[in-house]
Amino acid sequence: MLEGRCCVVSRLFCSTCETENDWSYMKYMLDLDIKNGKRPMKIDSAEDEHHPRKCTKMLESCHIVETVCISLQHPKDSVLPQTDQKTDEPLNVCQGVHDGGDSIDSSVSDIRQSDEEQHAGDSSDSGSLLPRMNRDSSIVCLSHCSRSDYGSLASLNRSFREIIRSGEVYRWRRLYGIMEHWVYFSCALLEWEAYDPIRQRWMHLPRMASNDCFMCSDKESLAVGTELLVFGRELSSHVIYRYSLLTNSWSSGMRMNAPRCLFGSASLGEIAILAGGCDSEGRILDSAELYNSETQTFELLPSMNKPRKMCSGVFMDGKFYVVGGIGGRDSKLLTCGEEYNLQTRTWTEIPDMSPGRSSRGSEMPAATEAPPLIAVVDNELYAADYADMEVKRYDKERKLWITVGRLPERAMSMNGWGLAFRACGNMLIVIGGPRTHGEGFIELNSWVPSEGPPQWRLLARKRSGNFVYNCAVMGC
Repeated sequence: MLEGRCCVVSRLFCSTCETENDWSYMKYMLDLDIKNGKRPMKIDSAEDEHHPRKCTKMLESCHIVETVCISLQHPKDSVLPQTDQKTDEPLNVCQGVHDGGDSIDSSVSDIRQSDEEQHAGDSSDSGSLLPRMNRDSSIVCLSHCSRSDYGSLASLNRSFREIIRSGEVYRWRRLYGIMEHWVYFSCALLEWEAYDPIRQRWMHLPRMASNDCFMCSDKESLAVGTELLVFGRELSSHVIYRYSLLTNSWSSGMRMNAPRCLFGSASLGEIAILAGGCDSEGRILDSAELYNSETQTFELLPSMNKPRKMCSGVFMDGKFYVVGGIGGRDSKLLTCGEEYNLQTRTWTEIPDMSPGRSSRGSEMPAATEAPPLIAVVDNELYAADYADMEVKRYDKERKLWITVGRLPERAMSMNGWGLAFRACGNMLIVIGGPRTHGEGFIELNSWVPSEGPPQWRLLARKRSGNFVYNCAVMGC
């Protein structure tokens, strides 16, 4: 049982219901208004059915959003990953919800029974997902719920489930700028976990079904739209495994036009760009591809000015940047970056865009260090200097890097390997942790750059014997 699951439901009811949380009471008040000759609010007209913007405007004018605690049994084919019940430290899944919330303990059957009583002959799987609302307005309400609750909401009726599993509700969320960020990372070769910073909840994804060659190969990861893509190699070719948030399952079979590994990548909404890397013969590539998660297709882009591998990618100011890496005939470190303009479909080289290496690592072979650890928050580019344990910011006007503070002291790595540095909404997060003799912890630390110099806050920690192999942040 998922006790005290929290979902946000927008209400279109009269102000007399403002202090009530019981849906049956709301319906009773509406019926009472009708008996007294009052005209209830109505937006379920044919005119509004295909105009989501108009319906949303009416929703926003209501200014009433309630948090309703619902006790639901988790469906067998839930769209959410399994919650980890073996965390080292107890994490509050829904902080503050149980305080004073016992009066709203409605089961799915109670909701359906109440709906049948108030609307004789109206099915719980009707086109109108919520009572007295048209379909578009109902989806707007669903889009404002936390996606942590979509597994529970999908059990209410088939219409809810179809909207969630088809991805329609996520398209509406993108339309209205509603987004939550979850952190996905792997500390075991075929196992992935997710962390929800809002609910402070760990989740296990299903185990990947791949062979031993893929398990031991170099892998890259990328979150785009509602998908997590993991790139690796099997016996004879490169392979891509795709995890779908909508079905909570893995699949394979997609192929790039030019299969590659050790590339730089970044996503923007439902699209992503993958640049550089090397092919199955080890040749360093200058090609790039655009992936569309809506159509699950790859499109070749114009080639970069320089071939490079072990590089990093970000989106900033609506443009894609590839930074650093190894290239040239002698496979030397590249200090330049390149900017790709999606409108003009052109690449522009930018000198000295790589955050560079510290003096302590200047004599090390190029391939021993991890790709640049960079991330963008509020269109500002940041880098993690793992050797000097510093955070740097890129000055776009002067085209140079400025040290702004320190990394978390316990963020350990091996030349940058095993440390994740990612943007998560308006936060920068660092995932790593201390370890001794094969035992240690994974710690998630966050900093909001808009609040001033780096002040890292520990989001969560759990015991782990391994470093972080791959990490991606999904915002949808």
